[in-house]
Amino acid sequence: MPTTRASVIAAEPFASPKDGEDWLRRLRRDRDRLHTQVEQAVRQLARLMHAHRAAAADPYARDLRPELALAVRVGHGTGEQVADGRFSSAYDVPPQSKRARRIERLSPQERLAAMIGGREEVLASDELVLRARADLDADRPREAALQARIALECVLEELPPASLGDLRTELEGDRESVSEAASASLAGAPPGPLAARVEAAVQRMEKAIRRHRAGSG
Repeated sequence: MPTTRASVIAAEPFASPKDGEDWLRRLRRDRDRLHTQVEQAVRQLARLMHAHRAAAADPYARDLRPELALAVRVGHGTGEQVADGRFSSAYDVPPQSKRARRIERLSPQERLAAMIGGREEVLASDELVLRARADLDADRPREAALQARIALECVLEELPPASLGDLRTELEGDRESVSEAASASLAGAPPGPLAARVEAAVQRMEKAIRRHRAGSG
């Protein structure tokens, strides 16, 4: 199976190998800081893939996520080493369970079997909400806002009110802020408060889809 190795290298070097080792030691002791460092690197890779898709007109080049990698490492080394994907010293990053649990909730094996067997329909809102989530995770607030607008309308159209309960009222209440964020995104990144509302709306859409699937399963 072909594999690809991607490295994100800090623009500013460490003053000495000891500084690099101290930095790595601090990351190993602080899991939150470690995963934040990984997420920052992943966002840089997402920007690269975003630019590649546009430059190469390649819609099939996908974003990269840590949980899809065979291995994720942080480390330090000489310029020649890190340019070649090698390190003087490195640490294998353990998986972060929180996101894995969210992915399992969104697409459990039982749903997959039902869809393949034709017992459950794959809704357009499934795909549209996932695209909005991918844009959010890749730090693309403009695309996320634009995607969220059509995803929200699709969720409200496809999911029956009876399966959503009070959540439907919340989603209908998201229409104005999501539409405002999408309109602002035509000219540039939406303001921070609007971007936060898009994030919250996408979370509610994900919750709505989970609730609908639980009720129809």
